[in-house]
Amino acid sequence: MKTLKIAIPKGSLQEATFALFGRAGFNIAANERSYILDIDDPELEGIMLRAQEIASYVERGALGLDAGLTGKDWILENGAKVKEIAELPYAKRSAGRTVRWVLAVPENSKIRKIEDLNGKHVATELVAVTKKFFASRKIKVSVEFSWGTTELKAYTADAIVEVTETGSSLRAHKLREIATILESTPRLIANHNALKDPWKKKKLQNLSLLLCGALEAEDKVGLKMNLPRKAKDAILTILPSMKNPTVSQLTDDRWLAVEVVVSEKVVRDLIPRLKEAGACDIIEYKLTKVID
Repeated sequence: MKTLKIAIPKGSLQEATFALFGRAGFNIAANERSYILDIDDPELEGIMLRAQEIASYVERGALGLDAGLTGKDWILENGAKVKEIAELPYAKRSAGRTVRWVLAVPENSKIRKIEDLNGKHVATELVAVTKKFFASRKIKVSVEFSWGTTELKAYTADAIVEVTETGSSLRAHKLREIATILESTPRLIANHNALKDPWKKKKLQNLSLLLCGALEAEDKVGLKMNLPRKAKDAILTILPSMKNPTVSQLTDDRWLAVEVVVSEKVVRDLIPRLKEAGACDIIEYKLTKVID
């Protein structure tokens, strides 16, 4: 049987990635003593690696890898020549989040703008991208690699470049943002040799479709309701939808059934308005995938 071998990021994105695959229909189990993953699809082999390494491993086909999930930041940092199959905007806390690599200094620092760092020292894990950022602005800085607890390095270096999702960790360490170096989201990537295999290419396309569909459904719900025919225009005016609501005739021709997909954020205000306009038998249900 043919298989596609894929790398999943361990660490901060691990649980969010497992959850995303679960919503896409692939259940993943990890063994604490092994980097090999158990996926309930015999056509998929999974291993866990650090996100920082995945792009370069996939590029070379190291460990037999065909594909992987890693951030755009680590693709750029490694200069990896891989094919980006899909952007998957999710983060460890929620879907739809973009993480940022920010330039930060202690709150009491005299440094106020990036030009103030000319001739200064910056600590970061994202060395290549940071060097390129300053070089493009003709600002001379010394960039030092920092592995872990980079926030603390802000008090030994002049500044740091650190990744943040909400900014809470920076604030907790009494750090002040000066600039955003890079915005990043996870990407499904593949090496070019894998894409030359028609079966692997199709498997990747199908996987991408399901993962993107799971993300698209993340903040949406379905609504079903019945309504008197005479209330149709009023209710359709109220309803937002991805395209047009589905309207069906009930056996009693005085009544219609309506089904629609809407943002979960609007439902608490929408349902009372629908009820007031004449809708009844309103059902709200969760979605696992939305495929356009």
